[in-house]
Amino acid sequence: MQLTTTQQEFLLQTIRSIKDFPQPGINFRDITTLLSNKEAFTLLINHLKSYYQSYEIDYIAGIESRGFIFGAALAYALNVGFIPIRKKGKLPYTTISEKYSLEYGFNEIEIHIDAFKNEILNHIPKVLLIDDLLATGGTAYAAANLIKKAGANCIEACFIIHLKDLKGEENLQNLCPIYNVLSL
Repeated sequence: MQLTTTQQEFLLQTIRSIKDFPQPGINFRDITTLLSNKEAFTLLINHLKSYYQSYEIDYIAGIESRGFIFGAALAYALNVGFIPIRKKGKLPYTTISEKYSLEYGFNEIEIHIDAFKNEILNHIPKVLLIDDLLATGGTAYAAANLIKKAGANCIEACFIIHLKDLKGEENLQNLCPIYNVLSL
C-alpha cells in the first residue's frame, strides 16, 4: 500500500527544514515537527504497519537515534521485537561493530552480539532496518552489515525521507531492498 500524493504532501509539510545546520551548506530535515503532529505521526506509523504487516518480520532494528523513534513505534504496531543499533560504546553487553566513512573521517556503530538469539524462532530472523533519513547511505550500509554479522537477514531498509541527490541507495541496494516513504 503506497501513500497517496495528498498524504505524501501532508507529511512533507510537517517536516521543518533548517538551513545551515549543523554546519554551513547543510539543509537539515527536522522530523520533530512531524512527531509532534499527531495526525502526521499516526498516518505514518499506520502506513508503515499496513505496508509491512505481510512481511513476517521478526525484529525491527533502528539506527541511533531517530531510527529508535520510528522503529520502536512500528515494532509495537507490528507486535515484534525492537533492536537498537547504537554508536560505539553505548551498549552495555558484548557487541559487534562496523566502521563506516564520513566526509571528514570514520564512525562506528554496534549491536549486541546476541541481538537476534531468540530460542523461539526456528529460522534465520527477518529484520527490517529503519531510520529517519537516507542521505549518503554510510550508516545504513554499516547497519545492514551488522544485522548480517549478528546472524539475521535484513529483508529491507526503510527510510522516512530519502535525499535523492546524495545517492545513498547506490551501495545499500546491493545488501537489501529499500523503501523510502518520502523523497526529496
